[in-house]
Amino acid sequence: MKQKTVYSCQQCGLQSPKWLGRCPDCGQWGGLVEETVAVTKGGKALPAAAGAPPLRLHEVSVVGEERRPSGCGEFDRVLGGGTVPGSFILIGGDPGIGKSTLLLQAAERWAALGPVLYVTAEESARQVKLRAERLGVGAGDLFLLAENALEAILERVRDLKPAFLVIDSIQTVFTGGLESAPGSVSQVRECAGKLMQLAKGEGVATFLVGHVTKDGAIAGPRMLEHMVDTVLYFEGDAGHPYRILRAVKNRFGSTNEIGVFEMKDVGLAEVPNPSELFLAERPQDAAGSVVVASIEGTRPILVELQALVSGTAFGNPRRTAMGIDANRVSLLVAVLEKKVGYTLLAQDIFLNVAGGVKLNEPAVDLGVVAALASSHLNRPVAARTVLFGEVGLAGEVRAVSRPELRVKEAARLGFDRCLLPAGNLKNLDRPNGMQLLGVKTADEAMAHLFE
Repeated sequence: MKQKTVYSCQQCGLQSPKWLGRCPDCGQWGGLVEETVAVTKGGKALPAAAGAPPLRLHEVSVVGEERRPSGCGEFDRVLGGGTVPGSFILIGGDPGIGKSTLLLQAAERWAALGPVLYVTAEESARQVKLRAERLGVGAGDLFLLAENALEAILERVRDLKPAFLVIDSIQTVFTGGLESAPGSVSQVRECAGKLMQLAKGEGVATFLVGHVTKDGAIAGPRMLEHMVDTVLYFEGDAGHPYRILRAVKNRFGSTNEIGVFEMKDVGLAEVPNPSELFLAERPQDAAGSVVVASIEGTRPILVELQALVSGTAFGNPRRTAMGIDANRVSLLVAVLEKKVGYTLLAQDIFLNVAGGVKLNEPAVDLGVVAALASSHLNRPVAARTVLFGEVGLAGEVRAVSRPELRVKEAARLGFDRCLLPAGNLKNLDRPNGMQLLGVKTADEAMAHLFE
């Protein structure tokens, strides 16, 4: 075997024989780093090892996976009901968001089900101990290992045979078989591959903590997200105590599920009723404040939208949106201008989702339109009114999925009027005391709210 030097992009993993200032694949500037790789002499492929013969589909035996709950309802909800033995899970998020805190708290609960090995490759054992004392973590079967050499980690895992393994973080673990620095594309790919073989072969549920880039994506090759069974993103705003754990990939459960936590002095506390939390500080009779019913995974959540529409002193009015797609907001502003008749061309428009939540589904369109109109007219929407519905370019209000869950959640929190698409009224149960108003156009919705 001989060695050669290549330049690998730390963003997408592209390899180039020479250095380039800009990666031709992903467009990242300054992302190519020199690495040394081993090449087999003559380029001959190694003989394939004999494996299991192929089976017909009906011959494959299916055994129900036994899930191991962590005792934290919000964490288990995102995982699909608990952790499956042998699963390979990646958790990413901004620095200081609470990834290590969440896993350390969960490790204490897992220790009641079997030995847990927490590998800290970034901090010393003393630092983790101090955090554990602050969080009140002190389980007997929770083992701590301060190590970043992959070979040493694998040896300790085979000796201890834990039921759960936590690697904090994958970017700081390295293998001696490669000369590149820890965190490089080749190191992350090789270490993750060896840990995946361990998890599948020994049945150890493995959690990897992953760093993120300045764009919010998990650092390292994109292959890392394809290798794991589940990808979790820990989201949150530094100005809010709330944290949202979101599943964007899950081979053992539903995607798009979220878990809501609140960061406190003693760690992360789960929030079983996020709707009440997000609406706790809603102002009364304030123009531009509207409550929308959104669905995150299988859970209905009521969130407050706040809009501010004011005249601009500059030639180009500002369009700012936080927690919602700004392009979608611009589209709805154009619908209000063209189909409803409001003059918003020379207005600064600011839209915010209270509580630091990020809304992605189009069912909140009707709430965005109502919040903008309320601020523009300076007329508040009734405090006990909730809205949901998708708004099209023609000004029509389209039906959305799961209207019954949205209506029941609004009724549970004391709302007595709901504006929803007329297409969702069919076969929809009406809760006691709830007035359901079906609308077909955005103009009709504004008439119900303000006229």
